Amino acid sequence: MRNLNIGDLKIKLPIIQGGMGIGISMSGLAGAVANEGGVGVIAAACIGMFEPDYRKNFVEANIRALKNEIQKAREITSGVLGVNIMVALTNFPELVKTAISEGIDIIFSGAGLPMNLPGFLTKGSKTKLVPIVSSGRATRILCTKWKDQYDYLPDAIVLEGPKAGGHLGFKRNQLDDPEYTLEKLLPDVIKEVKVFEEKYKVTIPVIAAGGIYTGADIKEIMDMGASGVQLGTRFVTTDECDASTAFKQSYIDSYEKDMEIINSPVGMPGRAIGNEFIDKINRGEKRPVKCPYKCLKTCDIESTPYCIVAALVNAMKGNFYNGFAFAGSNAYFATKIISVKETIETLIREFKEAMPRKK
Repeated sequence: MRNLNIGDLKIKLPIIQGGMGIGISMSGLAGAVANEGGVGVIAAACIGMFEPDYRKNFVEANIRALKNEIQKAREITSGVLGVNIMVALTNFPELVKTAISEGIDIIFSGAGLPMNLPGFLTKGSKTKLVPIVSSGRATRILCTKWKDQYDYLPDAIVLEGPKAGGHLGFKRNQLDDPEYTLEKLLPDVIKEVKVFEEKYKVTIPVIAAGGIYTGADIKEIMDMGASGVQLGTRFVTTDECDASTAFKQSYIDSYEKDMEIINSPVGMPGRAIGNEFIDKINRGEKRPVKCPYKCLKTCDIESTPYCIVAALVNAMKGNFYNGFAFAGSNAYFATKIISVKETIETLIREFKEAMPRKK
């Protein structure tokens, strides 16, 4: 595997660990991945959920928790660290400002196009900005906007395809459409990026994500022109993943038929591991929603059948009666819980085994 350079950041392995909320990828997982030469990513979505004053001081609790997790990760590693911050979060500005002030290496931002992200950079900041997109068109729109308004271009682009876990940037009818596969979308994004690279004499790596699970997958997509990959699901079943053992076991116990597309309360389709909780929601049952804060811009508290944040937190803790696990399309491949180090070594071995043998 070749190195990945994002601006002046030199990353040993072209592997980015996807940011998985809520509480799935925190300092433990991020630090471990960074130690192995990849990019470890902390998910900022509702990161303050575990602070005692979260309900009373929503914004302050999230800021405090994000600072703590970044600092804890820094104690674990001297490697490259990122934070994933969803555009859909109501406290998006506060989280971005906090990550930059803490000197995070990279901010990854999706669940909407982060049109104003460069506006938060401060003088002397070295934080790299990497938007997550789902099409060449979105890439062009965002790059044009950033350049025109901020004289700034993305330090890299993550293209997330429809096989990813969690909330998806596609319409439901596009998820199984051959025209919207990661392999089909990648050339379009690379083509759009190349226009800006040539015009402004810069390098913008394109990182592929969504359904990439093995080293062979990594080789295949990088052979198509991706500079690196983002993997989330593969890192869930590791010792260092910050979720409960029960959450990890739900991946191991799953089958291909269990991978289900749900209609999330935030107004986007999502991929999860089917269970009784999801079955009840599909049957029209509702869970009482009491929300003293509105964490997501698109959540309609009055009409939502359940709180997506509460469901995800419950699952993270292993309470699947009141929640469910988001997962990528290949989650059912997991067979055991191993270390991040062993996971990375396995990915490298699989990558090498996929290379053509010399005669």
